[in-house]
Amino acid sequence: MSLNIHGIRAIYAFEMNRAKRTWAQSIIAPVLTTSLYFIVFGSAIGSRMGDIGGVSYGAYIIPGLLMLSLLSESISNAAFGIYMPKWSGTIYELLSAPVNWVEVLMGYVGAAATKSLILATLILLTARLFVPYQIAHPVWLVGLLVLTAVSFCLFGFIIGLWADNFQKLQIVPLLVITPLTFLGGAFYSINMLPEPWQTVSLFNPVVYLISGLRWAFYGTSDVPIAVSTGMTIAFMATCLGVVWWVFRTGWRIRR
Repeated sequence: MSLNIHGIRAIYAFEMNRAKRTWAQSIIAPVLTTSLYFIVFGSAIGSRMGDIGGVSYGAYIIPGLLMLSLLSESISNAAFGIYMPKWSGTIYELLSAPVNWVEVLMGYVGAAATKSLILATLILLTARLFVPYQIAHPVWLVGLLVLTAVSFCLFGFIIGLWADNFQKLQIVPLLVITPLTFLGGAFYSINMLPEPWQTVSLFNPVVYLISGLRWAFYGTSDVPIAVSTGMTIAFMATCLGVVWWVFRTGWRIRR
């Protein structure tokens, strides 16, 4: 199967141009919000706390804060990207265009992942202003960031197809992802929890994401890196299967 490169490029360019028009909301706002976390938890509170696993508290929370922004923005970027054509009615022009579901997915998810990774890079640079940190496995860090961004952009794409109003676009990021991230070891190690809460925490999927990212930074984690990576790949494969089914059946599209 040959890919329609021009179609993918057109969708990708359109989505990236939309991001340029909303750069304050897409880039500046998340960076400022994360900076406040670094000021409060990293500088103010972190200076009064001891190390965790040999890592200063301010540096220890960087992977969690990075993951919080990455997950939220990946879902929102992809969800809004595919919801807007549905809302405006231009989704039918897209469905009648000479592009298949793979090419549509590559255009929308590729653009959303690009925006999320740009944001992640800016957050890493911003963190340098507040907390000194080292990256033990930079190649793994890049790989995990790309894998996580693509996986949750796929998830956001599904949410955008499912949603029938703007309020539903925010339900999952605000009421599901944010609480799971805070309870997933963003500000602490789950090994610090008493039983049975350590075991309960292992049912939180975000624990594996943060743990993998923390290993890439400092070489220590609550969960083996192989398990973290495997869980993320399995989630991405599941999302791909759902998207294939949606385009095959026309669920929430052709109606």
